[in-house]
Amino acid sequence: MGKASIIGKDLTIGYSKGKVQKEILSGLDFELFEREMCCLLGPNGVGKSTLVKAVLGQLKPFTGEVLLRGKPISSYSSEMLAKELSVVLTEPFLPGNMTVGQLVAMGRIPHTSWTGKLEETDREVIQNALSATKIEYLRDERLSEISDGQRQKALIARALAQDGKVMVLDEPTAHLDLVNRYEIMHLLREISKSQGKSILVVTHDLEIALETADRFWLLNCGTPLISGLPEDLVITGQINQLLPGENFRFSVEKGRIESKIGSLKFDVSGPGEYTAWVSKALEKAGIKELPEPIEVSKDPFLVNYAGKEFLSLEDFILAL
Repeated sequence: MGKASIIGKDLTIGYSKGKVQKEILSGLDFELFEREMCCLLGPNGVGKSTLVKAVLGQLKPFTGEVLLRGKPISSYSSEMLAKELSVVLTEPFLPGNMTVGQLVAMGRIPHTSWTGKLEETDREVIQNALSATKIEYLRDERLSEISDGQRQKALIARALAQDGKVMVLDEPTAHLDLVNRYEIMHLLREISKSQGKSILVVTHDLEIALETADRFWLLNCGTPLISGLPEDLVITGQINQLLPGENFRFSVEKGRIESKIGSLKFDVSGPGEYTAWVSKALEKAGIKELPEPIEVSKDPFLVNYAGKEFLSLEDFILAL
């Protein structure tokens, strides 16, 4: 764990309209460390966007303060802040005829003179950003002609070219397919380590975040922000703060969210990796009780029940 790039101390944040203050979040304490990818998770409407605005210096806290590299973020000019913080928004407006190389070069704007001319140092930073995101081959491609996943990598490369110590990304995997969601999150983790960045990712992808994040910030209505290693939050059960109500829980054994259903009254034996899927299929089919034990075998897969063999779970459930 490196030094803390971002520190929040006893923050109360919200919005003002005239003399009326609408408090959204209070009592917030958090730290974002160098070489760390932190995921901010919580239900919609809980205040994640408000917290991000405070972290970016766009929203002045009612009480407390946000420190960026040891200094109040309010003490930074917009020009200084642009050199320290880079942001990747969910759906930014991008001209379709702009090339990937031109987009990444925009990250150098805070560092160039008023002429906007790129020096050799700027070109090296741009090249490094393209290399780090593995999109050198897309340099001359137009944004309208590449995939959503490639476009997201280009936006990350632009943020890298900005060369700040802190990167904030608002749902970078939204609207991406499963493979690209994993690839983007693993890429961000790699960048945090290799480039020494502090990366804050707002996301709803809990399972992918569990695999890639060094730290979680959990937000929920009426409770303080919870910060900790993802594995600690799973073991202590605090991860269930993300699942209000009585219908769902996070399974420590299976490492995923599952529905809370009544006690199951059937016995499944066999290879562990198969019995879990058999149980899941039965649960989804609404089957909670069976009088006979179920035996599952491997190579080939067979379900043995009441003296009969089934080659698939579909055949087994239809027979029931």
